[in-house]
Amino acid sequence: MDTPRISIIISTYNAEEWLEKVLWGFNCQTFKNFEVVIADDGSGPKTKALLEDLGEKVSYEIVHVWQEDDGFQKSRILNKAVKACSADYIIMTDGDCIPREDFVHVHHINKQKGYFISGGYYMLPMNISKLITLDDIQEQRCFQIDWLKEKGIPKTFKNNKLTASGIISKFLNTITPTNASWNGHNSSGWKKDILNVNGFDERMQYGGQDRELGERLFNFGLKSKQLRYSAVCVHLDHKRGYKTPESIAKNRKIRKETKTQKHVWSHYGITK
Repeated sequence: MDTPRISIIISTYNAEEWLEKVLWGFNCQTFKNFEVVIADDGSGPKTKALLEDLGEKVSYEIVHVWQEDDGFQKSRILNKAVKACSADYIIMTDGDCIPREDFVHVHHINKQKGYFISGGYYMLPMNISKLITLDDIQEQRCFQIDWLKEKGIPKTFKNNKLTASGIISKFLNTITPTNASWNGHNSSGWKKDILNVNGFDERMQYGGQDRELGERLFNFGLKSKQLRYSAVCVHLDHKRGYKTPESIAKNRKIRKETKTQKHVWSHYGITK
């Protein structure tokens, strides 16, 4: 097989119901020349079984990168997944974010040397997250604001993430006050740039480890593109039991050091 144009890293941990919806979302993409690399932070056999089953049904190749469960070690498994990517360009997202059918296409046409891309997400409540079916994904209903309103979504400005297109989405990307940071749920960049800063800092657990990677990419001289209203995914709801005050405080300290000392390379990344 030819080398894919894009590698898509999807992080997961014991969340088969959500991961299945996400993988069907990638099967609906208009841009097809990609592989999916599952960054599995210690899931049990149900995840492996799901991937083996879906691997026979979807149009893309699935590469399963797994490590033993050692608590929340997302940075570590993401570094392993980066090494496993065969494409020059990498999109990173999470196993709870269903991509709209143009998601990969938007990342592909906007990729540019010297830049990484920062996307956003549209957060869904638990009741809608649960009721989304395969048919809703294939027919793209879960991205249609009228369908979501029928299910109880209120009218807010964030609905523009789903309804904006063309000039309007470009305008909203330009004026949004949200920083174009590296977001673990929806960002992309060149593999060589990620390797040049040595990937994720594996000291960091939950809370900003994706942003810290982006901050080192900025220190390396890269710029970022804001595609918050163009690269669209819906975020399924879930609990965050791995979020602790200790991990947040530790990560803030590391990020502050990265910014103030202009660190480019992490000594705790891919290359030890």
